[in-house]
Amino acid sequence: MNTLTDEELRAMFQRCSNWGRWGDDDQAGTLNLITPEKRREAAGLVRSGRSGSFTRPLSKVRDEVNVRPLYHHMTTSAHNRYIGAHDWVGISCHGLANTHLDALSHSEFEGKVYNGRDWKDTWTFEGMAWCDITAQVQGIVTRGVLLDVATAHGGQWIDTEDYVTVADLERAEESAGVRVTSGDALFVHSGLRAQEAHQGAYQSVTDRAGLHAECVEWMHQRGVAVYGGDCVERMPYPSVAVPMPLHMIGCVAMGLCLLDYPEVTTLLEMCAAEERYEFLFTCAPLAIPGGTGSAANPVATF
Repeated sequence: MNTLTDEELRAMFQRCSNWGRWGDDDQAGTLNLITPEKRREAAGLVRSGRSGSFTRPLSKVRDEVNVRPLYHHMTTSAHNRYIGAHDWVGISCHGLANTHLDALSHSEFEGKVYNGRDWKDTWTFEGMAWCDITAQVQGIVTRGVLLDVATAHGGQWIDTEDYVTVADLERAEESAGVRVTSGDALFVHSGLRAQEAHQGAYQSVTDRAGLHAECVEWMHQRGVAVYGGDCVERMPYPSVAVPMPLHMIGCVAMGLCLLDYPEVTTLLEMCAAEERYEFLFTCAPLAIPGGTGSAANPVATF
């Protein structure tokens, strides 16, 4: 699979740019593609009423992947002879272990964040001054589509040295009998859990397959509002200028909402049981002023 040159990736950035599309002060990015009509369409997908989460449980156990585990301890309070159980929680949401939403300020490219704001004016020690996670607190309600690219690729998983390509996405569409359209939340199953079960748990992002950069422009052309999967871009992508194209082109240029590391194997099982690969998708972050992201609980309803 041929990779793209730095010049080609920079040209892709310009072609995929949504800067100014929804106004110079827009902080929602591709979530603007989720119109009231799209939400009504998504609500019409609810037939059986089955609903399930596909988040990864937060873990207090530190390992090679969960390098900053959940911090949780119990406290109590007593008032007028009433004793209640309380707790204190600390979450490092980014990384490989937790299901989380990225704020659009999470990534930068050549000193800019989404909509052309300067990174140096956005990042502060008190939090992000632009495009923080509170831009997403109204919640995400739209049509979700799962593409099983592992099966479409011809196996249980996509090998570590391979890319997820546009051809894989479109084969998976055909197999599932769906087509990704504007305002959708797209979820990709590359078979990571099956690979881990066979070969052992991966230790870093370089131990597994990832999206080819061409998939980012495909999502722009299709009008994808949210991307999530058991893979992000192939990392490190072989580019000096754009080593993380999903984040640096998707997040910064497009304003693409990224839901990192949902448990898509669970979602695949739900879709298989329902014999369909489209559903009502709902998700929302915690309202953290200045936050670069938030742990999240995605839910699929059939």
